[in-house]
Amino acid sequence: MERDYPLSKVRNFGIVAHVDAGKTTTTERILYYTGRSHKIGEVHDGAATMDWMEQ
Repeated sequence: MERDYPLSKVRNFGIVAHVDAGKTTTTERILYYTGRSHKIGEVHDGAATMDWMEQ
C-alpha cells in the first residue's frame, strides 16, 4: 500500500489508563478535532469508533 505522505511524518502514540478513565472518549475527541471522523461517537450509546468489539 502506497502512502500519500512520507513515513517521517507519521507519529504513533498510545493512550493508557485504568478502566473507565476516559480513553475511548479521549480518542473519539482526537479523531473528531483532527478531522479524521465527522462525528463524535458516544461510549454509552455504543457508537464510538474505537469501541467496536461485540459484547
